Amino acid sequence: MSHRLLLATRNAGKLAELQRLLATAVPGVAVVGLRDVPEYPEAPETGATFEENALLKAREAVRYTGLPAVADDSGITADALNGMPGVLSARWSGRHGNDAANTALLLGQLADVPDERRGAAFVCAAALVTPDGVEHVLERQWRGSVGRGPRGANGFGYDPVFVPAGQTVTAAELGPAEKDALSHRGQAFAALVPVLAEVLRG
Repeated sequence: MSHRLLLATRNAGKLAELQRLLATAVPGVAVVGLRDVPEYPEAPETGATFEENALLKAREAVRYTGLPAVADDSGITADALNGMPGVLSARWSGRHGNDAANTALLLGQLADVPDERRGAAFVCAAALVTPDGVEHVLERQWRGSVGRGPRGANGFGYDPVFVPAGQTVTAAELGPAEKDALSHRGQAFAALVPVLAEVLRG
């Protein structure tokens, strides 16, 4: 039984989220991130779907570290943009991970779109790959709409402009526990937890 699980990310927010979710489900398993293992060359995310990218990252992590690994790929899909930015969310403005530029570009593209057509969804695919070849991948969505401007200081990425369905606040105005319960990543990780518990106890 492995007592370490690698979450293939450098994002401290994602790491904390999975650590919180797994703490009760699989006690005694330490969730570590890419900063906790020797560095390895990370391949570009070339998949056409969130699922492909998540599997690609998890397989790569297992290959280089020998640890069971979870990876996710997530992004926002805007209805008025035919599902874009989608898998290109992190580099929508041309520079990977520039949250402010990505968000500004999305808002600019939707500037003339009326409220009733500003529907959007955050999508997250989470993949688990183990050294002995077990692979699980699942996808969850968080529906809502794109607001007119950024609000809130919690969260990251497109959180400040995403208004979840049934809410008047943005994802960046929700508290961490509330966001975990509702979000695409929270849902995907929560759905993966029983699978992880079974695999890691095995």
